[in-house]
Amino acid sequence: MSRVVYVTKDGLQKMKKELEQLTNIERPAISKLIGEAIEKGDISENAEYDAAKDAQGMLEAKIAVLQNQIANARILDESKINTSKVQILNIVTIKNQKNGATMKYTLVPENEADLKQGKISINTPIAKGLMGKKVGDIVDIKVPSGIIPVEIVEISV
Repeated sequence: MSRVVYVTKDGLQKMKKELEQLTNIERPAISKLIGEAIEKGDISENAEYDAAKDAQGMLEAKIAVLQNQIANARILDESKINTSKVQILNIVTIKNQKNGATMKYTLVPENEADLKQGKISINTPIAKGLMGKKVGDIVDIKVPSGIIPVEIVEISV
């Protein structure tokens, strides 16, 4: 049984675009490398052939994972996002109670996380600690370095 993958509409498009790149551009390029290595003669001791076959194996595994994720994708309806409690696709502003630092994160599906853009996976300790909480709640977030008390300042979309 495959696991359901929750994605946004944009996230699904990115996955499809990456799959298209892998199957239409990278797969033929690796096949060409394998063909060139075979043309050079004895493949039993041909490092180029071995490297190309390894690359092909990794590429095919990546393609299979992407195909599975796309097949099991469920698009999240962004118009039905509620801001009364923290949930996926919310933008949450939190204030660290120890040092007063304010941070803003968007909680996204795992495959769309990008810390540079402030998007964190719902599977991170911070997101797990915030899920279901309301504005004004003070939450103890367990991170590798210890426990950080944070206050939820704002929830938006």
